[in-house]
Amino acid sequence: MITASKIIKPTKTSITLHSGNPYVLQIRNTSRYRKIRDVNYQYIQQSKLPTMHFQKSLPRLPIPDLSKTGERFLRSIKPLLTDDQYNQSERRTLDFVTNDGKILQEKLIAKDNRCKNTSYISEYWFDLYLRDRAALPINYNPLLVFQNDSRTAYNDQLLRATNLLISAVRFMSSLREQILEPEVYHLNPKKSNTQTFRTITGLLPEAVSWYGAYLFKAFPLDMSQFVGLFGGTRLPQLNKDKIFHDPSSKHVVVQKNGNFYIFDVFDADGNILSPSEFLGNLSTIIKDDTPKAAHPLGILTCQNRDVWAEQRAHLESTGNQESLRKIDSAIFNLVLDDIVIQDDKHKILKHFLHGEGTNKWFDKSFSLIVTADGVSGVNFEHSWGDGVAVLRFFQDVYNETTSKPFVHPDTKPSDSNITVSKLDFNLDDKSKDFIEMAKKEYNQWCESLSIDYILYEGLTKEACKKFKVSPDCIMQLGFQAAHHLLRGNYVGTYESCSTSAFKHGRTETMRPCTEKTKEFCDSLHLNKSSKEELRAIMQECSTNHSQLVKEAAMGQGFDRHLFALKKIAAENNLPRPELYDSYEYKYLNKSILSTSTLSAPSVMAGGFGPVVKEGFGIGYSAFPDKLGAAVTSYKHYNDSSQFIEALHKSFVDITKILSC
Repeated sequence: MITASKIIKPTKTSITLHSGNPYVLQIRNTSRYRKIRDVNYQYIQQSKLPTMHFQKSLPRLPIPDLSKTGERFLRSIKPLLTDDQYNQSERRTLDFVTNDGKILQEKLIAKDNRCKNTSYISEYWFDLYLRDRAALPINYNPLLVFQNDSRTAYNDQLLRATNLLISAVRFMSSLREQILEPEVYHLNPKKSNTQTFRTITGLLPEAVSWYGAYLFKAFPLDMSQFVGLFGGTRLPQLNKDKIFHDPSSKHVVVQKNGNFYIFDVFDADGNILSPSEFLGNLSTIIKDDTPKAAHPLGILTCQNRDVWAEQRAHLESTGNQESLRKIDSAIFNLVLDDIVIQDDKHKILKHFLHGEGTNKWFDKSFSLIVTADGVSGVNFEHSWGDGVAVLRFFQDVYNETTSKPFVHPDTKPSDSNITVSKLDFNLDDKSKDFIEMAKKEYNQWCESLSIDYILYEGLTKEACKKFKVSPDCIMQLGFQAAHHLLRGNYVGTYESCSTSAFKHGRTETMRPCTEKTKEFCDSLHLNKSSKEELRAIMQECSTNHSQLVKEAAMGQGFDRHLFALKKIAAENNLPRPELYDSYEYKYLNKSILSTSTLSAPSVMAGGFGPVVKEGFGIGYSAFPDKLGAAVTSYKHYNDSSQFIEALHKSFVDITKILSC
């Protein structure tokens, strides 16, 4: 029903690639008129502050002082090495800082000064992802699962998929029109998350708007990755992939039973389809009785990137180019699965992390997955961006669909604007052989993976704060203690930390295995310290941990800096410094414990695969009522269930110490 009409100038996007960033797009407006019906329905937000208002004035990611990087590197490796090993590494590090590193630092600073519209790490980080030939599922693509809707009827697959799709398209429309609320970290929300803040900073020119926000103790975050959410796909290429992006895409691709369907989400006037029209299109797909695809093409995205690149080239040469481009250019991928989860956490983690691969397309910027019983979540490709953009989208969509959904149990599907069409593929015998081999290999790979989880209710986020210890530190202490309990040693540990407070910031590594955590675990397991002494050490750990997190978030870690210096050496055909081939550098960067957290009330579960075959992948959250972690590993090397048992014991030990 038309409730309002307005003639507006919409944003028609054209793109310019930013120097030093092979993906970030600059959006320019051109004028044409169209008729909008029901203006409020078109957008999830209509912010007075333009989406990119702070982007121009964001501070640039700092290049750390080289001597500080050397000191931080040495501190991080000390708990992992013997005294003799550490003495040797100290000599190598000092030599690097005073000789080769000094030359590389000068060249890195000079390059950074030439590329002031980006960050020193951006180009290198894109290159790292796109050159890796490892398959995307498990190795790279993370999972995030929504909490179920508290109203059972709204968890019906068709109903939930329709509401999620509507809200996702509304989010995209706000982003395209530059009226999506900018992402801002409010240090004191009562003072800065206000209309006054928005009015004052909105009046400031873009070139100085960040400084106005800073006066409110509010910190705008980089929004450059947000355009990567929609209309994007990672295309397999030999040696190095590339990212394809269609900024004006109007259709979604839907997968069911390994088959692909598409339909436009905008009508002929450029308006978002009505709720009943969305319902009608998805109902048409769900009711379609086409059997499961005998040769499901999606399984090919589960392979080594060079293998898939060659196979895709063959598919394109045999008449499938147009259908593949429809998948590539779709706003995103909506996956309708026939599996029933029934609150089985193991099944949830396996299905949203990898599944059978026959009804997925892991190359898409993200896939929105809805099971037969309405359990929903996303699996996203990681090269284009990080958790900040995905989590913002995730939360906004969840909040709207669970509080103000557009489709209800009594909503009737419309039979107008039904534009569903099924994509057809010409598969010759060679292509069919590709698919059958990929299915077999992917199944074997997934079977080699061990997945388990813990929900520990003995300690909560608020309880940690009450005891004056960081919840994140407590979880990381638990991981270190669990590994030490199982293996008796300390290993390279990676905690991801966002640097989105800076223009084109990506992530920095925070190294949570410190001398203090080692002291705590040794004291705990040797039973030589009292609870009071252990608690004192734990509080020191927390203080140290919080400082390291702050340094990483402020661009004062050392991992990205050392990585960039290594790339500078290669770019300039300079000898590779001894440090990069040293035992200590390789040992630290073999992330046996790879950890990351995306905590929000909307998140039921999150996780990813181990990054090395001998390692653990640990996605974790400190919830208001419990601590949770999903742990993955390869069965031949580790047992995730054993790690979970050790982690539970560690959490119990920590709880007893805090409660003393």
